[in-house]
Amino acid sequence: MGEKVRLTGKEQSELWFEGLVTTVLLLMLNFALFVLLKQMIATNATLQDTIWSVKNVLTFGQNRAHLWSWRNVFVGAMVVLDLLVLYWRLIRRYRQMQMRHVIQELHYIADGHLDHRVRLAVNTDLQKVINSINALVDSTVNSMEEERKIEQSKDELITNVSHDIRTPLTSIIGYLGLIEDKQYRSEEELVRYTHTAYLKAKQMKVLVEDLFEYTKVRQTTTPLNNVEFNMVAMLEQLAASFELEGEKKGMQFVVSGEPDPLMMTADTEKLGRVFNNLIANALKYGRGGQHIYLNAQKVGSEVVIKVSNDGPQIPNDALSQLFDRFYRVEESRSQETGGTGLGLAIAQSIVTLHGGYIYAESGPELTSFVIHMPLKVGQTLTRKSVPTKTN
Repeated sequence: MGEKVRLTGKEQSELWFEGLVTTVLLLMLNFALFVLLKQMIATNATLQDTIWSVKNVLTFGQNRAHLWSWRNVFVGAMVVLDLLVLYWRLIRRYRQMQMRHVIQELHYIADGHLDHRVRLAVNTDLQKVINSINALVDSTVNSMEEERKIEQSKDELITNVSHDIRTPLTSIIGYLGLIEDKQYRSEEELVRYTHTAYLKAKQMKVLVEDLFEYTKVRQTTTPLNNVEFNMVAMLEQLAASFELEGEKKGMQFVVSGEPDPLMMTADTEKLGRVFNNLIANALKYGRGGQHIYLNAQKVGSEVVIKVSNDGPQIPNDALSQLFDRFYRVEESRSQETGGTGLGLAIAQSIVTLHGGYIYAESGPELTSFVIHMPLKVGQTLTRKSVPTKTN
């Protein structure tokens, strides 16, 4: 609730002066009207007869007492009218003073004090304007804050991309420089230098492709080629495509779904990218685990998909950062577990494009990536409170 406008001493004096001047003017007007009306009655016999007839009709009591004289009626009417005019003038001036205070508050905000808000309780119409102004300032501040975050995000993106490109590029230039200067002792060493440069070039290619994919799916205008499909069948196909790699890692796929078939609509190509990233992460970081679980369940008007593994637990303080660009749980950024650090950020953007959301939970037994998506295109799910740890 806002506080009432506190008038300054000068404003209070102005208000009293306004009331005094208005009262004097009204009294003078009343006196002039009274004199004019008295003269009019005195010189008009017909009007005198009319007033006398009305007085004879408007009598009361057993003694047939007459109504008050016309002077009393006139004075009473003038008093009521004067009070109404005086009240209107004072209220009008008070609201002008309120407006003056609001304008002062707006000038204060316009001078750069964007954390300030107009907290005045005024008349209904002006209060609506104040509420709208406060909402506009809030919106402007939020937009400026969002713009700052976007600018900071762009700077971080450029910094991270520059770092990730510079490392393989330095190696490529170094090995090609050795070849250019013929600083190799044998053909085998030449082949090794060339192969290393080739691998580094492929690493750069993957980074550029992931960066392009990330910027593309981050745009809300990215079109979706939605089709109806069976989510359980899609998970089975994905498990089959990764089966050989899973055997090399000693991990077995377990696919389940309820109901089966679980029909829904989505862009299967983009969803395939999501699950490829999640399964690749499970194979890469689930060292020591034996199973990768792919499960889909229909819950009301949405489908909940889990990609889980029984590998090492993800540290609890890392769960909230997993979907940040270029974030890696292991800080070495080694090539053995390497990646661009964009996979989960891309997956999150694709899920968001479909109106859903994704989060991770990890405990001693299972690490799971949980996706909530609407069954039909065009629906947007309300994000529920999600756990950050599973015991």
